[in-house]
Amino acid sequence: MCTEIRPVFHRLALCAARWAGRLCVCVSLLSFAGVSLFHGPATAQDLSDRTTKTKSLLTGEAGYRLAVFAEIPNARSIAVAPELKGVFVGTRGPNLYFARDDNGDGVAETVNLIGDDFKMANGIAYQPGTLFVADQHRIVSYDLDGFDGKTLGRPRILFTNLPDERHHGWRYAALSPDGARLFVAVGAPCNICKVSGLEGTIISIPTTGGAPKVYASGIRNSVGLTFHPDTNELWFTDNGGDRLGDDIPREELNRASEPGGFYGYPWYAGNDTRSPQFDDEEIAGDTIFPEFTFNAHNAPLGLTFDDGDALVALHGSWNRTIPDGYKVMRVEFRDGKAVTANPFLTGFLRSNGEVIGRPVDVKHYVDGSILISDDHASVIWRMVPDG
Repeated sequence: MCTEIRPVFHRLALCAARWAGRLCVCVSLLSFAGVSLFHGPATAQDLSDRTTKTKSLLTGEAGYRLAVFAEIPNARSIAVAPELKGVFVGTRGPNLYFARDDNGDGVAETVNLIGDDFKMANGIAYQPGTLFVADQHRIVSYDLDGFDGKTLGRPRILFTNLPDERHHGWRYAALSPDGARLFVAVGAPCNICKVSGLEGTIISIPTTGGAPKVYASGIRNSVGLTFHPDTNELWFTDNGGDRLGDDIPREELNRASEPGGFYGYPWYAGNDTRSPQFDDEEIAGDTIFPEFTFNAHNAPLGLTFDDGDALVALHGSWNRTIPDGYKVMRVEFRDGKAVTANPFLTGFLRSNGEVIGRPVDVKHYVDGSILISDDHASVIWRMVPDG
């Protein structure tokens, strides 16, 4: 494959060309002002008009300045690969990208489409030498020995029997602190319903492949999980049920201090709100309630820990009378407890109701800055600490 996507474009235009005797699809993205073909290293001046305008409307936490790492269509999950001088970026679709920052200045010089045959390339994780992809129906890995930043080799099949349902079928993945196991969130294939098998769980499998173990259950749809850098405990977000009202159920930030925990779904639609379908049923076993909650329909997704706090991306509501969310929040901790949340990056929802961005994932970059993916604006934002 020779598909290359520069981080300066926004709309797809397909052209067919022959290269090395094979049909190659060259994808270029169009700016709002017209066709913009850029052939040199990326700089701040190369950003599309739309991204430049969006950036000017966003407000970050004091002590940070906002920059742009790359423009990538439908950018979602992020996996930073320092040894490869770049970042893997998944999407809620067939495409997987690699954004290369060769000179380490925090701006991707090139963005390459390295895979386009996934059902849902949302769940990705990286450790030196290996890329893991949790697709809708299976989990695979790629040996990155000799990776040129443009083409993945053949996948190694790690597990093939994930529930093959598109509803909540976009996975999220993270590696255990020792790098021995891959943790994958498996959503429930519905709004609120009773689940079976691996549905509504977080599973783990050996990074070499094998049968999964259920680490946590009773989870509606987690699209963000990470391990605490000090305690090695698993923390994850969970989205509450829809169509129960503007203000219920509150959405969750959970801690899984040990395997085997049950987190309430579907008997709880989210937090302590009972699901109407099952509110007359007794719940077998103990339910673990969230450590912290967000407003209903805020859709908390990716998260990372930062100086003892948690940075959480709120993707934003889609079925609330007055839209809410659309920001990145800093959840402050005191004595190991989440106590309050303050804005880290805002402005994605304008006062007139216009949505100009929807944050998805949050990851630390190699230089100490923080990357934030945005699948609405198709951008990887970069929050750079002063100094």
